Amino acid sequence: MFDIFGSVQLLIAFVFGVGALVLSGFGLVDALRHRPDAFVAAGKASKNIWVAVLAVAVVMSVYSVVTPFSLPWILAVVGAGVYAVDVRPALLRVTGRGSSGDGPSGRW
Repeated sequence: MFDIFGSVQLLIAFVFGVGALVLSGFGLVDALRHRPDAFVAAGKASKNIWVAVLAVAVVMSVYSVVTPFSLPWILAVVGAGVYAVDVRPALLRVTGRGSSGDGPSGRW
């Protein structure tokens, strides 16, 4: 009976580990696709810095796929998460591909 719970726990840990890897990999590919001047125009750190942060996050995610919730995993998730929720939307607004916050009938 306890063996089933151990297997479920390992499966959940593996899903979190792969999720961190996907998040950091997506962030790295997305950062590489944007122009360097878009980072400056958005008021964020340079493209080189974000590519380095996300590359380190990918390496730490690969290292910690089987051991999520470890320090390398947490650092990778934080780095990729900051890019996903702060930098990427700012880049999309600057390049004209993001939403301006207006709804279908204008501002609220």
